Amino acid sequence: MLYYKTFIQSPDHPWVVLVHGAGGSSSIWFRQIKAYRKHFNILIPDLRGHGRSSRLSKFWNRSYTFESLSSDILEVMDHLEIDKAHFVGISLGTIMIRTIAEMQPERVQSMTMAGAVMRLNFRSRFLVGLGNFFKHMVPYMWLYRLFAWIIMPKKRHSGSRFLFIREARKLYRDEFLRWFKLTNQVNPLLRLFREKPSRAPVLYLMGSEDYMFLPTIKKLAREHSNAFLKVIESAGHVCNIDQPGQFNRHSIRFIQSLSR
Repeated sequence: MLYYKTFIQSPDHPWVVLVHGAGGSSSIWFRQIKAYRKHFNILIPDLRGHGRSSRLSKFWNRSYTFESLSSDILEVMDHLEIDKAHFVGISLGTIMIRTIAEMQPERVQSMTMAGAVMRLNFRSRFLVGLGNFFKHMVPYMWLYRLFAWIIMPKKRHSGSRFLFIREARKLYRDEFLRWFKLTNQVNPLLRLFREKPSRAPVLYLMGSEDYMFLPTIKKLAREHSNAFLKVIESAGHVCNIDQPGQFNRHSIRFIQSLSR
């Protein structure tokens, strides 16, 4: 089972599950915990091969698919007897959340999708192709640093870049390659998500400087009736780190409005 942390207020408080992206860990939520724990019970897992779950890599027998990785999160919820929760994700973590909403929709009360990935544009497809070509030729951290600089290029994104590069160093090379192979599954899955709105309410929190993914989310928020978009100024792809105050305020308000 995944390594996880919990912060529990009472049985009456709603649960919020925080899901990090590829290359990160539960530590990327450190600027959310203090604000969130005033209002919610919190579950923060380290995804397979990431953070403290990396010590358990040798025990994973299941294939690496978005369904199996999402099932890891549900397994922790089952262990803790959490029937349903509000989910908050960043980057690739938003794909996990959306997958859970397809697998077991009754357990998803809402989804807050930050830096949401719902379409790979030309530049992102080029990056994936470049990574696939060079993944066996160069150290994986070279690729990860390149991706981090392209996705988060501005000076004010330096904190996000540093944190993700630091956490990515904890990944084993084989683990990185297993996750990278997931890019082959992304396009058909994202096409399904764009065409089929979820039953649960969705808040998209996107940085105004998230130029690779924001245009698609703007279009999606207009087309899906239960989706809402809030653009956070002066923030990039990892907006929960770039502008934690705005991120916390908008996400907490959204979850509380549904919890009432």
